[in-house]
Amino acid sequence: MSPDLNPAPGRRNNSASLRRAVSILLQLGESTDGSGYSLAELCRELDLNKSTSLRLLQPLLEARLVEHLPSGRYRLGWRIAQLGRAYLAGLDLPRGMHDVLQKLASQTSETVHLVVADYPNIVYIHKVDTPHPVRMFSRIGNSAPAYCTSVGKAMLAHAGPETIELVIANGMPAHTPRTITTPEQLRAALSEIRQQGYAVDDIEHEEGIRCVAAPVFDHAGACTTAISVSAPAERLPAENLAELAPLVIAAANEISTRLGASR
Repeated sequence: MSPDLNPAPGRRNNSASLRRAVSILLQLGESTDGSGYSLAELCRELDLNKSTSLRLLQPLLEARLVEHLPSGRYRLGWRIAQLGRAYLAGLDLPRGMHDVLQKLASQTSETVHLVVADYPNIVYIHKVDTPHPVRMFSRIGNSAPAYCTSVGKAMLAHAGPETIELVIANGMPAHTPRTITTPEQLRAALSEIRQQGYAVDDIEHEEGIRCVAAPVFDHAGACTTAISVSAPAERLPAENLAELAPLVIAAANEISTRLGASR
């Protein structure tokens, strides 16, 4: 059957609406700090009127491709992250970075994790086990809270204020006596992490477990991935956390370089 070179007006209108909806997604993708855009900003950037923008946004909101923040602003929704993970799975990101993670595991003799952000949580997407008989019980595909894990804090330190507020609004219950449970504690920790370049979990998420993590950046400078070294507290004293940090940072930087990061 030959292609229809003269589609009916209704089909042309549907195509135009689809293009404009895609343009909204692409514009929202320009906001890498999580702050998103106000309706007025979207209308101005895309040369759309308010009623058209709201009509185009509605199905995107229903599909969770776009999120409407309490502030009234719009940003990409969690479904975009899900699609992104499916895309990365097709690229086999973990396999492409396995040699870096394996090297880090060999250097430290402890478990190494690769995670992605799925705020307010993080998701484990790859793991290299320690050679020690006592190992971590983490599983690929499992999630954990971002606010009390080293990998979550490493990424949150480079997230926008809206993302941090989302995590806080989701609640910060204590998992151990050491868990950060207040917004003030979290913001102070994130400020320190930004300065030192790495994050620690000093028995904050699981009893008897310590971790050191560093952020991974992509070609756009966004941080939605992190790596960590995790070990039982008896093998990783608190005073040794800072000693592992340079190795974790170096591995994270290597992965960032492979992803096209300039930093």
